[in-house]
Amino acid sequence: MKLYCLRHTRLDIAPDICYGQSNIGLADSYPEEKEDILKRLNGIEFDKIYSSPLKRCKTLAKDLFPDAKLIFDDRLKELNFGNWEMKSWDDISKTEEARIWFEDFVNIKCPKGESFNDQIKRTKDFLSNLKKENNSSVLLVAHGGVIRAVNCLLNDIEPLDAFKTKVDYGELVSFDLK
Repeated sequence: MKLYCLRHTRLDIAPDICYGQSNIGLADSYPEEKEDILKRLNGIEFDKIYSSPLKRCKTLAKDLFPDAKLIFDDRLKELNFGNWEMKSWDDISKTEEARIWFEDFVNIKCPKGESFNDQIKRTKDFLSNLKKENNSSVLLVAHGGVIRAVNCLLNDIEPLDAFKTKVDYGELVSFDLK
């Protein structure tokens, strides 16, 4: 099965804000970014289209595929940053909790949130279910963290190395799901 992962477009939020599972609106550049994505998707057919239910992905999925039956799945949400949601990374980084988390974000949960391994487990569960379906081509409209988790799971990337791979806003990445 060919698995396509599309990261949502740019957001209407300051770059230093931690937003994870917060519902953030899309940037003013959204119409142009959406048109660029439509051009890149031209000719690709999908048996199913899944999306994170968070506003930034849901809006993009609905706008790209207005006539499609979209499936929204909570397992495709971005990392839950818990108490850090909507706070500045500068303020977060001054805390002892952050120091501990940055040393081992793979295993350590954010305060009242998740670790990267939690996100990988959610993604693995989703992929396991997806493998049972008889599809040849599937699209996920998701987040950078989810796409990196998919990359770890399908390409044997160590979770600690996941963020060495850049995933731009609006980027389309493909994988072979066996």
